[in-house]
Amino acid sequence: MPAKNWGHRPWTIEFRAKQQPLPASVDFAVVGGGFTGLAAAAWLKRLAPQSSVALLEASHFGDGASGYTGGMALAESAVGDLPGLGDVLAGYTKILQELQVDGDVHLPGVYELGRSQPLAHSPIHWSDSGQLAAVKEVPGGAINPGKVVSGLAAAGDRLGVALFESCTLLRCEFGNPLQFRTSQGVLAAKKALFATNAFSLELTGWSHRAEACFTTAVATQELADSVLAEIGLGEGKPFYTVDLPYLWGRLLGKQVIFGSGLVHFADWRDMDALDITQGEAAAVFGRLEQRIHSLHPKLQDVQFTHRWGGPICITQDWHPIFEPHSENPNAIVLGGFSGHGVAQSVYLGAWAAEALLGKRALPDWD
Repeated sequence: MPAKNWGHRPWTIEFRAKQQPLPASVDFAVVGGGFTGLAAAAWLKRLAPQSSVALLEASHFGDGASGYTGGMALAESAVGDLPGLGDVLAGYTKILQELQVDGDVHLPGVYELGRSQPLAHSPIHWSDSGQLAAVKEVPGGAINPGKVVSGLAAAGDRLGVALFESCTLLRCEFGNPLQFRTSQGVLAAKKALFATNAFSLELTGWSHRAEACFTTAVATQELADSVLAEIGLGEGKPFYTVDLPYLWGRLLGKQVIFGSGLVHFADWRDMDALDITQGEAAAVFGRLEQRIHSLHPKLQDVQFTHRWGGPICITQDWHPIFEPHSENPNAIVLGGFSGHGVAQSVYLGAWAAEALLGKRALPDWD
């Protein structure tokens, strides 16, 4: 992907892959260098250190949804629990621990906000298309996306994954073995995982099953503890609304991150050219900031230090897509988390690695 004008994130991704020649063949190829692909590649080498694994990323690690997310970790999918999903947050934490990834994971719980039937002890009382307050508390919390991406990449490198950035996939031939024709050469693989999510929808066969959108977020200036308490965020718990208009948020130190709004595209490729300072994206930021100023008197004059946005892949039925590729059963496609991918992506990435090794069956979520 070319350089993007998606704004300034409040975290950085430190890891960069070392230069090396693309091998002629590997046991496993992983396409996509976000949370899903990096976790899957590292988990493959952890479980099968004798196997060869290559990860191909078109740009830099975390240059898609993973690096531009807001970093709120939730336990369930966008449609709630799924058959056989298991304990996502416990699994996520275990995977990061075993891969020695310090992602600033903090899971104090998350408030669901609504405009009716508030909890008696709701700390949040905002003016937002009615009175917005906590109506339920669910498992979850927040992470530092930059640290998780960097840590997963470093884990893969340490375990022996061949990592490639700026390695654009030009064409895939779904034979046996699979043939990946890239900007750095041709790679053959016995099995593969496509973890491209909001990108390459034709490659994964998702053109009519998912939409790649762009979602926005802002971070406020640092706020005093007394202000955080007054606006209802003194407990440090993230939040999201269960009705419209949608709003989510979390703390990052003493700053508050708020997110809302979507920019739609006729073609997912148009997302690369988006400039958040212009057009519909700029209008979305304007509406979001005006809305935040209206939530509470203590936020009326708050300043914003960061504005950024990133991809979100929304499926037709809001279920994640986790299945064999329609062109070859030796390849798996995984993504489409519809805004709930921070923890699920790593958790299901490790599951995909186990499935590629024949150690675990894929779920049936159709």
